Amino acid sequence: MILYFTGTGNSKYCADFLADRLCDEVYDLSERIKAGNYAPFESEKPYIICVPTYAWRCPAVVTELLEKTEIKGSSEVYFVMTCGGEIGKAEKYNRALCDRIGKCYKGTLKVKMPENYLAMFDVTDEKREEELMAEAYEELDRAASLIKENAILPVVKEGAIGFILSGSVNVMFNKLYLKDDKFLVKESCTSCGLCETKCPLGNIEMKDGKPHWLGNCTHCMACICHCPAEAIEYGKKSEGKRRYRCRRFEA
Repeated sequence: MILYFTGTGNSKYCADFLADRLCDEVYDLSERIKAGNYAPFESEKPYIICVPTYAWRCPAVVTELLEKTEIKGSSEVYFVMTCGGEIGKAEKYNRALCDRIGKCYKGTLKVKMPENYLAMFDVTDEKREEELMAEAYEELDRAASLIKENAILPVVKEGAIGFILSGSVNVMFNKLYLKDDKFLVKESCTSCGLCETKCPLGNIEMKDGKPHWLGNCTHCMACICHCPAEAIEYGKKSEGKRRYRCRRFEA
């Protein structure tokens, strides 16, 4: 079973790709997260967790869900982590998560894909986007072959600074920076409500035709990147930046 969490589609792309190669089913974790639903999962095939990299780790909302959910059937768990650059020492924390939930850790695949974090970085340009997607295709294809063979994924080689990034930097980032008070709406907003629909945490509520953030944000950038009028900004950090979402396999 392939479980994914996504804001702008990169992890969904990976999940759908692997589902096609492995003839497996796909499940969107956001619906469970929004509902606080911790009903058991059950699969005889290995579990594959496809997630974006948030501050050099698996998103905290996904970790929390997996810790609270009984995961039946297969004892094996693979992780697929999309990123715009590095994943630090996320493997260490993925392995620890598997230990806590009583599962066998089978490795982490790092998949570098177009950058979408407008709150801090520039978004990948269109030419580089195509190159990255081609590279991601190859990475996922190789990983699918290894998973079919029940093999352990190769260790991700990151520098020593990864321990700091995935450790203390992650903790401080989540505590001090992971807030939604800088989001704002411009006059060009058409009141379509797509931001409310696309938020994977249900953190946006439409009031008087405009989105309002409710204080439970994970900085996935879904609201900004899905807005057809480009009417949402993250303070001045996102001004003038290209919006990105993965349109491959997009529903």
